[in-house]
Amino acid sequence: MRVLTMNVQNDTGDPRRTGLINTELRRRAPDLVTLQEVCHPRDHLGELIDGAGLAHTTQQAEILGPNEFGHGSVIATRWPHRVIEVREHRGDPHWWTLAVAVEIPDRGERLFVVPTTPWRLEHEGARETQMRDLVDLASKQAMPTVIAGDFNASPTSPSIRHLTQYYADAWSAAGDDDPGHTWTVDNPVAALEIARLLGDLTHRRRIDYIFTNLPITSTTLVGNHPIDEVWLSDHYGVLADLK
Repeated sequence: MRVLTMNVQNDTGDPRRTGLINTELRRRAPDLVTLQEVCHPRDHLGELIDGAGLAHTTQQAEILGPNEFGHGSVIATRWPHRVIEVREHRGDPHWWTLAVAVEIPDRGERLFVVPTTPWRLEHEGARETQMRDLVDLASKQAMPTVIAGDFNASPTSPSIRHLTQYYADAWSAAGDDDPGHTWTVDNPVAALEIARLLGDLTHRRRIDYIFTNLPITSTTLVGNHPIDEVWLSDHYGVLADLK
């Protein structure tokens, strides 16, 4: 079972990015996908997953309704899925978690959980609260679990340390010797965003993850090199093969 998470950075910048992400998505052929920062109401999602054979549920349009940011998180799966639960905190900061059950042919259901986390560095306390809530949500479902997304937190942060008490981090388990940074100034598109948001010209972090209690056979980054001189996003995606 192949899992992909990728923050697609809405539809800003080079207009070729969306088509190139779609080409990469069809080439990699993941079975469970989560995409973040997908635009709405434009059919950005349709362009991203066209021809990939994926059914989808969006955090924004179908679960929470439109919001002021104009984009949302997406779950897309090769097999049918049903929404189990949506948990949302509408305080400051705002966060939500979407959980679906995916029916795997001849294998039963798998739980797929996608959190949309607050992004600011000073919001780590809220992220830790959200991860504790997420673990509580997942523990009530008696099925193998995959958790994926843009967590906006480094591996040593309290929120990620809490999650790794219960689930394996796919990059730590089966990534290569590379530190696996997914939001880094080594990506020129990310460097612009990092300079604008953080004013830091040296920032490199791993903030996009796949966690699971299934065996992990391999993990790699997606979009960590330009295609036809175009960088896919300011984030690198994470792709993991599971048993």
